Amino acid sequence: MPESKRATASRLALLVPAGAIVFTLAWLVLGAVSPGYELFGNVIEPYSWISQPVSGLGLGVTGPWMNAAFVVGGVLVLTGTLSTAGAWRRSGRSGTTAVALMALTGAGMILCGSFTLESMMLHLLGFLLAAPSPAVGFLFAAVALRRTDAALGWIALAGGVLALALFAVFMAIFDATGAGGNEGVAGLVQRALIVVVLATQSVLVVRVARSRSTAAIPPRVDATARP
Repeated sequence: MPESKRATASRLALLVPAGAIVFTLAWLVLGAVSPGYELFGNVIEPYSWISQPVSGLGLGVTGPWMNAAFVVGGVLVLTGTLSTAGAWRRSGRSGTTAVALMALTGAGMILCGSFTLESMMLHLLGFLLAAPSPAVGFLFAAVALRRTDAALGWIALAGGVLALALFAVFMAIFDATGAGGNEGVAGLVQRALIVVVLATQSVLVVRVARSRSTAAIPPRVDATARP
């Protein structure tokens, strides 16, 4: 790959952590100011980021801002991830599968921002694309990186296992009625899942982009050397 294209891919990869920061700041700030929301005629107040999912912020007075953060963050994450697709493909089938699954993070975020909890099935699909799908992708990334960057491979493995574990816990404990009554810690678990997914993907994409853009130059051969 020409050096200019490598440098461009390295810069575009930074869109992934940028999107993660935009999205995280949005649910932190809006979660602190949200008075609650209405869903299917039920008024849920006050809003609790410990009990209720991030998606609740997509309704009520915080809705326009949260949904914009879903979409903008998703576009940034998707663009940054796809910018490194060529590097991942050079790692073989595992790398190709990894980047395809990680691209679903951004696609799922965009879907969640486009369809709120009032469009339950489409919003749920977005969540499934954005959370467990990239977690599986991290496991493929670990396989792809095991020979070229063992340390990064271990990060991918740890991130994938932890994300899948958090997803399983969230699905096991989440109860819509309980969350609406501010009971339980499903919201906290979901936020931990989101942070792990976005942090792991940010590290993987940026590191892979930089490793390709700063590839070692082959040593110069001394023309006067004798066999």
